[in-house]
Amino acid sequence: MIFKPAKIGMLLLPVFLLISFFAQAQIVKPPKWTISIEPKTLQVGEPAILVMEAEIPISWYIYSNDFDPDLGPNLTVLNLELSDSYSSAGTLKGINAKKKFDEIWEGDITYFMGKGRFEQPLKINSTEGTIKATLEYQMCTDLTGKCINYEEDFEISFVANPATVKSENDTPEIIAQPAGDSLFSIVEEETIPAETETTESSEIEIVPAGAGESLWGFMVLAFLAGLAALLTPCVFPMIPMTVSFFTGRSKSRGHGIRQAFIYGLSIIAIYTIAGTAVAAIQGPEFANWLATHWLPNVFFFGIFIFFALAFLGMFELTLPSSFVNKIDARAEKGGLGGIFFMAFTLVLVSFSCTGPIVGSILISSAGGELIKPVLGMFAFSMAFAIPFTLFAIFPEWMQRLPKSGGWLNSVKVVLGFLELALAFKFLSIADLVYHWGILDRDIFLVIWIVIFAALGFYLMGKIRLPHDSKMDHIGVPRLLLALTTFMFVVYMIPGLWGAPLKYLSGYLPPLTTQQFTIGGGSAEAYTSNLEEPVKYSEILKIPHGIPGYFDYEQALAAAKKANKPLLIDFTGHGCVNCRKMEENVWVDPQVLKRLKEDFVMVALYIDERLELPESEWYTSGYDGKVKKTLGKQNADFQITRFKNNAQPYYVILDHEENLLSQPRSYNTKISEFIEFLDGANREFKMRNEE
Repeated sequence: MIFKPAKIGMLLLPVFLLISFFAQAQIVKPPKWTISIEPKTLQVGEPAILVMEAEIPISWYIYSNDFDPDLGPNLTVLNLELSDSYSSAGTLKGINAKKKFDEIWEGDITYFMGKGRFEQPLKINSTEGTIKATLEYQMCTDLTGKCINYEEDFEISFVANPATVKSENDTPEIIAQPAGDSLFSIVEEETIPAETETTESSEIEIVPAGAGESLWGFMVLAFLAGLAALLTPCVFPMIPMTVSFFTGRSKSRGHGIRQAFIYGLSIIAIYTIAGTAVAAIQGPEFANWLATHWLPNVFFFGIFIFFALAFLGMFELTLPSSFVNKIDARAEKGGLGGIFFMAFTLVLVSFSCTGPIVGSILISSAGGELIKPVLGMFAFSMAFAIPFTLFAIFPEWMQRLPKSGGWLNSVKVVLGFLELALAFKFLSIADLVYHWGILDRDIFLVIWIVIFAALGFYLMGKIRLPHDSKMDHIGVPRLLLALTTFMFVVYMIPGLWGAPLKYLSGYLPPLTTQQFTIGGGSAEAYTSNLEEPVKYSEILKIPHGIPGYFDYEQALAAAKKANKPLLIDFTGHGCVNCRKMEENVWVDPQVLKRLKEDFVMVALYIDERLELPESEWYTSGYDGKVKKTLGKQNADFQITRFKNNAQPYYVILDHEENLLSQPRSYNTKISEFIEFLDGANREFKMRNEE
C-alpha cells in the first residue's frame, strides 16, 4: 500500500505557516486572590479570621508556610501593619496544603495547586478600621523549573458591632483591588460607605522561551490545521471509504449516529493520547535541550528537508503494508472494536500527510508544558474528526464533494516549498547557539527569497514538477496566492541591506549577524565606543549599535565608572520574544537613544554554550550542579538573584546592586518600556543626590 505525502490546501497555507512558526507559550498571570473576613458579623473584642484564597494557574503551585524555612523555597508570609483597630491573634496558616518530598530541596515541602487558602487569626479592637498588609509568596512550576516571587499590598476596611451590642445586619466591607496583573476580588455582603483605595502590586509575568500567545489562540490555530489536513491527498480520498464503511451497517438511524460518534471520538482519542504521551516526556531539561541543542535542531532540519523533497515529487513515502493490512483486518470485524480500528486505520494512513502538521503542533508546544500539547492535539483531532463523523451520519453529502485530482498535487508541491523554507529555521537556531557562522542573516534571507520566488513562479504555472497536470490557465485564487507570495519576496529584499523586517523579527537571525547594513557598516563596530576590551565580544553582539557588555562584573564596574544605572538583559540565542523586543521596541528612536546614552547594558545569554576555564566553575546553591558554561552561569544568576528564569527579562540596578524599578518581561508597548527606563533613571538620580 502506497501513501503519497501531501499537505494543506493552498487557500489555508498561511495557517500552516503560523503553526510552524508558533513556538510561543502562554503568559502566565499571577494567582487571583479573594480576600475576606470571617465571620460575616464582627464583634469588638472577639476573634476574626482574615481569609486569603488563591486561584492558581494550571500546572503552577505556590508554597505554603508550614515547612522548614531552611530548605530553600520561600514560604508564604503575611506582614500586617500595626494598628489600634485590630491585632494579630496568631500566625498565618495554610489550610489543607498538599505535602511531598522535594528532591531538589531534599526535604518535605507543602504547597497548593489549583486553589489555596490561608488564614490569619485577628482580634477586632474597634468598631471600624482598615487592615493593611503585604502578602509575599513564591509561585513555581515543575514543568519548566520556573519560579517567581510576588509581593502584594492590599487594604481591607471593616465595620464591627460594639462590644455590648450584637446585630446580625452589620457586615464587614472588604476593599481589595490592587493594580497590575495580580487579581483580588472584592467580597461584600452589604454596601457600607467607605473609601476605596487602589494599591500597587507586582507586575512580574512569566514568559517562557518563545512565549506570547494564549491557549485559546493556540487551539484555534490547531483547529484550523485540522481542517486544512482534510484537503491533503491521503486524507481526502478516505472520505468515500469512510462512507462505504458505515453505509448499510446501521440497524437504525439512531444506531448509525451512535456509531458515527464513536468513530469520531476514537479519532480524537488516538490523536490526543499521542499528544499526551509527547507532553509526558517533556521536562525543563528536555525542553531546553530540544530548543537549543544542535542535535534535535539539525534532526528537525533534516526531517523537514526530507518531507520537502517528497512533497516536491522526488520520491514517495510508504508504510509497511503488512502492518496496515493487519489493522484493516481488525476494522473489517465490525462492532465497537471494528469502529475503533477503522479510526486507527484513518490515522495511520493519513499520518504521512498529517505527521508534519501534527509535529509542528507538538514542536510549538515543546516548552515543558503539559496542558498545551494535549489541548492542541484535541483541537486538531476534533477538526479532523467532525467532517468524517458528519459524512458517516449523512452519506448522501459525499456526492457534493469535488473529485480529487491534479489540484491536490499542487497542494503537495506548495507545502514542499514551505517546508523547505521552514527547515532553515531549525538550522539557524543551532548555528546561532554554537556560532558556526553558516547562516548569517543575509544568507538566510537569500535562501528564503529564492525559495519563495520559486514558489511564486510555480503558482503562476512557470515551473512544472513531477506529477503536475498541464495547465492552460490558472484560477483567480491561485493568482492571488501567487501575488501574495511575490509581495512577501519584495518585502524581504530590503533586509539584505539591513532593513529590520519587523514582521519577521524573532524568526530571522538577529541583525548582529548581518554582514552589511546601509549606514551601519559591519556588525562588529558596535563596541567601538567602549573604553576597554569587552569579554566575549568576539562571539556575542548587541543589536542596533548599542554599546554593552556580556560579563556582569565587567559591566557593573563600567556602570560605576560612568555613573550610570546598570541595565541587565537576560536573553538567549533561541529566544523569539527577545528578537521581537529588539526589532520592535529597541529600534524605536526614543528607546534607542536612552539605551545608548542613559545606561550601561549587559546582555546575559542563558543558552550560550561557551565553556569557561575550570577556575571559573562553581557549584550552584540552587540545584547543586556544577556550572561550567557561560550560559548556565547566567541562568543560575538570574534564578538565584531574581527568582526568575524567563527571557527576555530586564533588570535595572544601582551601583549597590539594588533594584531601581520592578523588573520587566516581554511587552512590546513602547511607551511602557520608555516609562520603565525613565522611572529607573529618575530613581537612580534621586539616590545619588541623597
